[in-house]
Amino acid sequence: MGLAAAYHALKAGHGVTVYEADDRPGGMAAHFDFQGLSIERYYHFICKADQSTFDLLKELGIGNKLRWQDTSMGYFIDGEHYDWGDPVSLLKFSRLSLAQRLRYGVRMFLATRRSDWTPLEHRNARDWLVSELGEETYNLLWKRLFDLKFHEYVDDISAAWIWTRIKRVGTSRRSVFQEQLGFIEGGSETLVTALVGEIRSMGGDIRLSRPVHEVVIDGGAVREVRTGDGSEPFDAVISTTPTPLVSRMIPGLTDELKAAYNAIDNIGVVCVLFRLKRSVTPHFWLNVNQPGIEIPGIVEFSNLRPLPDTLVYVPYYMPQTHPKFSWDRERITAEAFGYLRRINPAIEEGDLIASYVGKLKHAQPICQPGFASRIPPIQTPIKGLQIADTCFYYPEDRGISESVRLGKLMAQAV
Repeated sequence: MGLAAAYHALKAGHGVTVYEADDRPGGMAAHFDFQGLSIERYYHFICKADQSTFDLLKELGIGNKLRWQDTSMGYFIDGEHYDWGDPVSLLKFSRLSLAQRLRYGVRMFLATRRSDWTPLEHRNARDWLVSELGEETYNLLWKRLFDLKFHEYVDDISAAWIWTRIKRVGTSRRSVFQEQLGFIEGGSETLVTALVGEIRSMGGDIRLSRPVHEVVIDGGAVREVRTGDGSEPFDAVISTTPTPLVSRMIPGLTDELKAAYNAIDNIGVVCVLFRLKRSVTPHFWLNVNQPGIEIPGIVEFSNLRPLPDTLVYVPYYMPQTHPKFSWDRERITAEAFGYLRRINPAIEEGDLIASYVGKLKHAQPICQPGFASRIPPIQTPIKGLQIADTCFYYPEDRGISESVRLGKLMAQAV
């Protein structure tokens, strides 16, 4: 979001400085060197509805890097694997009655055809899904996934938010029988590198490992940005840091605004990435409902983007207060690899080539019913100050496309 805002602000003729706390640009879309393989720290995929991504790729001259891949989803339930996500798989799914299967297919199809999310804005996601699918179906296919992603927030999630996730993936298809997702050749780093190159070619300054200590406000307007290197004057600031960091970073905000940002809850993620000699599943996303496996699913990324080895992400979403959030790398990796071996007993110790653990304290905003009214305006009452993070494009979920769309809008508003 920050890079997109910088790019469009420079195009509009502004002088721009980007402050990045990390040692590399790109935020959650940044790559790392995984034993000679450049790969995302956190997985990304593209859907057919991601028009802002398509537009930016074309504008940067890398539209030819977009690729589409037939993908699939599955479930691992009580030690059994089930295909999922198409009419044939649904009809063959023996864990539900025929009536329940038909109800599921009809209700999910209608959800992808819905265009107005406002009737769902004040509904709880669990109650909405139960009303659509039935209690037994919800308990089998959704309940454990919700419990392991949202923990104590599980009964306070917006139906509008979960609906947009269903619609985005549900409409990314080649046909009713085939899901199709996209990726950028070379990964999201291809987009980040192109953005960084354009920003620098237009005179923008990108400063890595430079966390902002304070956005200084005086007389109701932005005045300076202070880092460990000192202070510099600016006429406008666009903040794209997670909302839990805003109040501390911008102490000149009113108490009312600080309270609004502080009231937006986030949970963290510990994402374990494995490089393997053997595939775990034929599916891109495998949902997991298995006692003793405390993750909602795994992502076999190499089933989307062709790679020299099998790449599997094992995401643990959890509050920072959860005991596992503080586990060391060895302990969380051992547990996650044990889960993969339970999902596919053919996986052996010798199949492990390498592993990596990524951790974010603020990875997923919690969007409660009525969340739209809780989001402060992007343009603050402070002259020259705009603030947004991934929750500001609610009811959409986090993603590159919404980030670049909102970054462009904020640059245009300067």
